[in-house]
Amino acid sequence: MSYDLVVLGGGPAGYLACERAAHEGMKVVLIEKRNVGGVCLNEGCIPSKTFLYSAKIKDGAQHGDKYGVKCQGIEIDHPAVVARKNKVVKSLTGGIASMLKGLKVEWVRAAGVIKGKGPDGYEVEADGKIYAGRRLLIATGSEAAMPPIDGLHDQYEKGFALTNREILDIEAVPEKLVVIGGGVIGLEMASYFNSAGSEVTVIEMLDQIGGPIDTDIAKLLKKNYEDKGIAFKMGCKVTKIEDGAVVYEEAGKQQKAQCDKTLVCIGRKANTQGIGLENIGVLTERGAVVTDEHMKTNLPEVYAAGDVNGRSMLAHTAYREAEVAVNNMLGKKDKMKYNAIPGVIYTNPEVAGVGETEQSAKEKGLDVTVKKVPMQFAGRYVAENEGGNGFIKIIVDNKWNKLLGVHMITNYSSEIIWGADALVDKEMNIEAIKKIVFPHPTVSEIIREAIWQL
Repeated sequence: MSYDLVVLGGGPAGYLACERAAHEGMKVVLIEKRNVGGVCLNEGCIPSKTFLYSAKIKDGAQHGDKYGVKCQGIEIDHPAVVARKNKVVKSLTGGIASMLKGLKVEWVRAAGVIKGKGPDGYEVEADGKIYAGRRLLIATGSEAAMPPIDGLHDQYEKGFALTNREILDIEAVPEKLVVIGGGVIGLEMASYFNSAGSEVTVIEMLDQIGGPIDTDIAKLLKKNYEDKGIAFKMGCKVTKIEDGAVVYEEAGKQQKAQCDKTLVCIGRKANTQGIGLENIGVLTERGAVVTDEHMKTNLPEVYAAGDVNGRSMLAHTAYREAEVAVNNMLGKKDKMKYNAIPGVIYTNPEVAGVGETEQSAKEKGLDVTVKKVPMQFAGRYVAENEGGNGFIKIIVDNKWNKLLGVHMITNYSSEIIWGADALVDKEMNIEAIKKIVFPHPTVSEIIREAIWQL
């Protein structure tokens, strides 16, 4: 069975590559054993957002008296939240499957293993058959990293320790939940279960939550959630997971956090094992496939996109990488840029940022101006956020007078950041940005306010 393109993996990078390639007339086969959509659609981005939206509605109703709305008996019906999550996922995965079918993309629902290169191209075995393609796209995604913590494997098997996959199907809200890892996944799940009634403790090895986000934003987000009742154990290392408890070191002393469930989310690792990369000699580093700016590997006509290359483990990065890969397959010059990849944490309030932070600019020795402006300068924010304390921070290159970074903590930031991303990506001059007309009243006007206050 010979094809123009064999795609191994049906997550965001894989299925979008199939769509783009098929639109261009390529004969495409997708090899994916599970539902299309990958981690993002089935057990990550989309499912978690259904959880968080339910929490947001509950929190809004609970504090409705600030806005003249009084409610009583407010609670989260967790089984109903899970049921709705499943409905949303089924709808979206079904839509993607229908789209691929309409484009005549063949979907082989089985695990695939690269076997070698034959007369018709790179050969992948799936369900006992060989599928050969002139080009091969590796898009096998990633999985939750499981650190070598004493007792983790046993407690995972018992169902006490969970990853992002299991937490989204949990049947009941745990009375006490310990989250190991204060990154994006950990914070979002801590946010939901705090709203759902759990007593939540977050244990983070670093001194800051949110990974590489702006330091001031990380501090404010942590304070906001401490005010909501979440406990943070910073600079602490988990040493053991046992029945009903997580053991950790804090200031050189052993501590124990009792809980009903623990969520392990200390990062992700590329899925490169067991797919046959060694059979054709694909180069990997630190467990991820090495790619250049054209998404090419070290082998001709072999590409890799999405989490499997470890460059930027975000679904929207995977989408763009897939487009770059397909364009280069077709002879269209295109390259991937990583300087303006937006990041979002869908907590309440949301956090979003793109480009250089104040800290990264300082570490690189860049000559910049940093401007921090309270969200109260946006009228709609004041109207909709009683007592809100969000802000925006912009980073401007002094030599070229262009925008290098935008970071904010406010609801709607996930819907605003794309515009800031465009400004950073296109290296727009500050004077040109001042001439952009923003709709009024919108929260997005805070970008204009910050620019004019430089």
